[in-house]
Amino acid sequence: MYKAVLGEEEYKIIKSKNPSGIDILHHIETLSPDKQTKAYQIIADFERRGLDRLQIMPGAKELCGHLDSKQVRRGLITRNVKEAVDLFHLRFGVSFFPALSREFRPYKPDPAPLLHICSTWDIHPNEVIMVGDSLKDDIACGSRAGAFTCLLDETGRYTPADFAAVDHKPDFKVSSLDEVYTLLDTNFELRP
Repeated sequence: MYKAVLGEEEYKIIKSKNPSGIDILHHIETLSPDKQTKAYQIIADFERRGLDRLQIMPGAKELCGHLDSKQVRRGLITRNVKEAVDLFHLRFGVSFFPALSREFRPYKPDPAPLLHICSTWDIHPNEVIMVGDSLKDDIACGSRAGAFTCLLDETGRYTPADFAAVDHKPDFKVSSLDEVYTLLDTNFELRP
């Protein structure tokens, strides 16, 4: 997808300057309006093809059930499109409110989406935990908002060098959503 959006040569140049990854959405915002339109269309095509393979993460339904049993709210912040979020809710019978997709601007790693959720719930950011699988998007968003953060690193993709290279370190790290139960029950007083 990155190569389709940027072109082979530009992709190589940008990738060489950012070996840990590029933020394609922020990069697109630097393009001219006509190139932005084309780039978003390419991404939308890739995402539409991916909807057929949409799956729920292992442990997600169980974790949501645990939170439901304690009447704990949950929101969703994704850089994916609203169509994917709507399909997720429909297909898996698990819902998040608010569920903020890429159409909510600015998107993570900016703290605005998490601050919006806290405002909607009328709570302070230090009363929530942001759980996500990206140091540069999820953990940065949560930290910048003033929330607790938990990195979900299922595959062990993050190395000590990755942690050293980021400004925002997670408060917690788990390798599965199943571990989030214990983390929440051990470290937090869960309240509606």
